Amino acid sequence: MRLDKFLKISRLIKRRTLAKEVAQQGRIHINGNVAKASSEIEVGDELSIRFGQKQLTIEIVSIRENVRKEEAQSLYKVLKEEEV
Repeated sequence: MRLDKFLKISRLIKRRTLAKEVAQQGRIHINGNVAKASSEIEVGDELSIRFGQKQLTIEIVSIRENVRKEEAQSLYKVLKEEEV
């Protein structure tokens, strides 16, 4: 699945266009490498996303096409959340 689509479905970022902009700015890393919005992600990948003054590191647990709002957090596991 594409990175921007996963971020939208998991509700980490509200819109795909916003996820694409964040990726273009180099604020998203997959397994330590700078990621593009079109990067393919897999279960077990580690994502690091910088939101303003916060750095969020997650591990992808599951990939699904459609997820209800209540189940969105089951797609990933938060490894670290720190201030930058």
